[in-house]
Amino acid sequence: AASMAFYVTNDSLVKLVAGNLGLFQIMFLRGLLATALLGLLAIKKKSIFPILNKSDWKVLAYRTLGEVGATLCYLTALFNMPLANATAILQALPLAVTLGAALFLGQTVGWRRYIAILVGFAGVLVIVRPGSDGFNAYSMWALVAVVFIVLRDLSTHRLSAHVPSIFVALLTAASIMLTGAVMSSIVVWNPVSVNDLLLLGAAAIFLIFGYLFSIMTMRVGEISFISPFRYTALIWSIALGFAVFGDIPDRWTLLGSAIVVLMGIYTFYRERKIKNLAQTVSP
Repeated sequence: AASMAFYVTNDSLVKLVAGNLGLFQIMFLRGLLATALLGLLAIKKKSIFPILNKSDWKVLAYRTLGEVGATLCYLTALFNMPLANATAILQALPLAVTLGAALFLGQTVGWRRYIAILVGFAGVLVIVRPGSDGFNAYSMWALVAVVFIVLRDLSTHRLSAHVPSIFVALLTAASIMLTGAVMSSIVVWNPVSVNDLLLLGAAAIFLIFGYLFSIMTMRVGEISFISPFRYTALIWSIALGFAVFGDIPDRWTLLGSAIVVLMGIYTFYRERKIKNLAQTVSP
């Protein structure tokens, strides 16, 4: 839930700069700042050049592919279709990640948690209420983005314990920075003001915490349990949208948000109950 808060705060800061700078220009500058800060932190923690085995590098390669692919596909969809529709498609992610964990990682998922995730997804649809006329060919780009994010998250879960999370975050920031650099080289480069740099610097800091929290969570948490908490990003979006941009949520948004929160609480309750039962029956 904290990582979602950091990600959404980063998004809000980026949105404040979006009127002055291009998307790929923002990706490059924010990525550059995040890479520099993570690099300094990795040096301090002596994690800048970790000794990894071949299997870990392979997993990191898959994770990087997922990160870059998800960014490019989702942004392509986002800039060619209504935001509500793109968001609705991306919120299928908890279902997709949970199913992926059950299919490829052998994690056990009970039917109650499946229902909780489905109901949470229904709450998301209540919030965004996508119209059928808003879906177009770019909807497929958003669906492909979901596949790439599943690849990223499942790869993160398979990383060995000795791979530093800071190094994983550094590799992530660097990959997005390089992607932004390549893409911004073929578009118009707008002048960058000091205020733009300050906002992007703050965005980079929040993005770093988002990276670290989400990476650490995916590495140690049970995917089927933590996936529904992605929905909390919508709660943070409503709060920051009102505080920063003056967007007032309507009753349907509030109703959908309540459904999302309740399903997250129920999922947490089910996890605690299952663990307590396991401890009771164990010798």
